[in-house]
Amino acid sequence: MGEGRYGMMKPCVPKKSVRVLAGVTGMVLGLPLMGMGAEWSRFRGADGSGVAADGDPPVTWSDRENLKWKTVLPGPGSSSPIVWGERVFVTCFSGVGEGSGSDLAGLKRHLVCVDRGTGKVKWERAVAAEMPEDPYSGYLTEHGYASSTPATDGERVYVFYGKTGVLAYDFEGKELWRVNVGKESGNRRWGSAASLMVDGDRVIVNASEESRSIRALDKKTGREVWKAEAETLELCYGTPVSFEAEGRRDLVLAVPGEIWGMNPETGKLRWFAGTGLSGNISPSLVTGGGVLYANGGFPGLGAVAVRGGGKGDMTAKALVWESKNASYVPSPVLLGGRLYAASDAGFAVCLDAADGRLIFRERLPGAASTGRGGKPFYASAVSAKGRIYAVSRLGGTFVFAAEPEFKLLAHNRIESDASQCNGTPAIAGKQLLMRSDTTLYCFEAP
Repeated sequence: MGEGRYGMMKPCVPKKSVRVLAGVTGMVLGLPLMGMGAEWSRFRGADGSGVAADGDPPVTWSDRENLKWKTVLPGPGSSSPIVWGERVFVTCFSGVGEGSGSDLAGLKRHLVCVDRGTGKVKWERAVAAEMPEDPYSGYLTEHGYASSTPATDGERVYVFYGKTGVLAYDFEGKELWRVNVGKESGNRRWGSAASLMVDGDRVIVNASEESRSIRALDKKTGREVWKAEAETLELCYGTPVSFEAEGRRDLVLAVPGEIWGMNPETGKLRWFAGTGLSGNISPSLVTGGGVLYANGGFPGLGAVAVRGGGKGDMTAKALVWESKNASYVPSPVLLGGRLYAASDAGFAVCLDAADGRLIFRERLPGAASTGRGGKPFYASAVSAKGRIYAVSRLGGTFVFAAEPEFKLLAHNRIESDASQCNGTPAIAGKQLLMRSDTTLYCFEAP
């Protein structure tokens, strides 16, 4: 579990100390996120669950069926589109990679704002990368330099460009502020991937790669409200989520070997629980009924459920169950007392959320292996209308029923697009928005 355990009530100290440590005193308690209906305001929706309670997107689509529009993007990316009102936002990168070589001198990130009704680009803002940047080699080539999903509060849109920083724009594309959150690299130099979260008046940044820290920034000015530092944040790529238990609210995050519960006002660690999921942790937590569900780890891949809340070391009391049926990169969906995921190995997996029992594990036909790790899925599953939507990297999108028996409802391909799809889709009303490395698509149910 590590040595030199954090000091819960101590001020922030240099990051050589392990665990999260207290930052400066926070501001007011975060307010609930707005736009819980049709808005898809961050990675996996407004609450990070991946569930669109009011959504009803199409079950089937193709180049010709249920395609409302498609828009060519300025470059690839593994980030997800987000939606607010009639605007869709997505990030990309250019100047390196296929057709451009590995020289980073021309690397740029792009924020693209698209009209949700027509697919017309309203505006695009390009930002040159600040150097030094992680080299375009190894596993970084699997996801690239635009892997962090933007977030919005309905007035501003926030993007995280790794060592280039966190930037805020208004809805007309005017840059409002830019903040550096670190220039370091993880020991594997895999690049940035964690997505942003808007929490009341703050933007929460998991700057694990850049500075082994989690930071809260004032969303209007970019001013640092608090910072929590810990070496054990290295190789943590998940996005924090909000969790309520015992009459209080925590920010929760899975890190290598543990789950943390933090005070959203100050960044102080309230509690932690050991998980045994060592190595890198990519999936974000899923919560429900006072329990948190974590996936990931390498080589110790697994899934665990822990009861959240408490104070200090809750390892002995918190564990609910453990399982080896897990996903390495994609985050699962919790629905009807069951956890659903499309695993990296190409299976549709369903676990009983109460005890971790495997309900089904069925191979998804046509989920082609690709990349250095041969993993068919990077995108996380999302859900609407009792259906699970799982976008594979090269084999199309699988739609299966959120039921205790596996039922494949559709396998949708875009035959005209041979590029990879690494980004998690967004759901807004009757629309499903997904991106490939070349194109942003909007599919709409009749």
